Amino acid sequence: MSQTIDVKVPDIGDFSEVEIIEVLVAPGDLVHEDDPLISLESDKASMEVPATQTGTIKEIKVAVGDRVSEGSLILVLEAADAQPPVAPPSPEGVQEADAEPPQPKPDQDLDAPRAGPAAAGPAADMPRANGAGALARVNESGFAKAHAGPSVRAFARDLGADLTKIRGTGPKGRILREDVLGFVKGVLSKVSELPEGTGIPPIPEVDFSQFGEIEEVDLPRIKKLSGPFLHRAWLNIPHVTHNDEADITALDPFRKELDTKAKAEGYRVTLLAFIMKAVTAALIEFPDLNASLSGDGTKLILKKYFHIGIAVDTPGGLVVPVVRNVDQKGIVALSKELGEVSARARDGKLGLKEMQGGCFSISSLGGLGGTGFTPIINAPEVAILGVSRAKIKPQWSGEAFEPKLMLPLSLSYDHRVVDGAAAARFTTHLCGLLADARRILL
Repeated sequence: MSQTIDVKVPDIGDFSEVEIIEVLVAPGDLVHEDDPLISLESDKASMEVPATQTGTIKEIKVAVGDRVSEGSLILVLEAADAQPPVAPPSPEGVQEADAEPPQPKPDQDLDAPRAGPAAAGPAADMPRANGAGALARVNESGFAKAHAGPSVRAFARDLGADLTKIRGTGPKGRILREDVLGFVKGVLSKVSELPEGTGIPPIPEVDFSQFGEIEEVDLPRIKKLSGPFLHRAWLNIPHVTHNDEADITALDPFRKELDTKAKAEGYRVTLLAFIMKAVTAALIEFPDLNASLSGDGTKLILKKYFHIGIAVDTPGGLVVPVVRNVDQKGIVALSKELGEVSARARDGKLGLKEMQGGCFSISSLGGLGGTGFTPIINAPEVAILGVSRAKIKPQWSGEAFEPKLMLPLSLSYDHRVVDGAAAARFTTHLCGLLADARRILL
């Protein structure tokens, strides 16, 4: 006797209202356990939702363009056997309409894709309206107590609208989606009343065809999504970039020796693994750079873990997967993990959780060239390291000039948290670690 099973969206991390970009099955299709059913795409990556067991598709409840969250019904599956239905992962994110949603936790925000060498993006939260202070801050304690359903809460948070300031027009004063929209429109309408000079005028559009032949092409999706986050990070964080050079003359032969052995086993040992270990050691010595600023700007949240985001170049743009617990892993383990996560990133197969929770990011252009650049900070992190191509340069030993392999480093930091002296000390310490590989391995 066959049974019908409701297949729902499993745990997809701290996300809601994720867009369906592809429905991979149709009614009547036979699917097996773990076969992909739909593809979801957030502002950072795409993922597939698999079948929970073998059966025939009886009815599909979603369509391309729909937005779903954990626990949303995808389709009805008719199982071929009489086994009890296999329940999807517990939809902890699904709440009753009047239930109180869980409080947001520090560093569970979405770490976003990066576009261009900045490697920065939507790490803090979903997009919020800029240009109006009332939409930029949320009273978190009051937000949790507001009389609104989960979807309205998510919608308000996406727009940066404070529910404590919105009057509900629904039954018993319940806040509706229309109430949130009305509030946002009211705030934005006041922007035009601000004193001259408080806003940034847009760049006027130009008809370039008047000067010659042109062609219009679509911007890759990742760049479309990451652009607003880059803009927001640049406008909201006072960026300062400190440049230095690390002497890796002694480190490079050791790395090449490890890499030669690694090739025989099917992986590579790159300089990036050593940089990650050195950065982690430096963060232990300088904890203010392994931190985030609280939403109200009055507290510094010091992190006791070391998750490093690595910018990976993909056909659609840069994305930043996060390598966790770098302090607990050796060079070989990190090298293997870097190879695996980079391959998944280029194939668009990164899971959403693989791009969350970073403490510090590294954007390496060493394979391409350059002598330095200004990476954009991956908010809510407070610093990011840019790495350019190492070159042989003459260095004075005290008695003569000697050829040394020098690695350019560019540290961008949030000047609200890190001052120039601290940034210089951090970078000097980092250069010292890279100059002596033995100190990295301690």
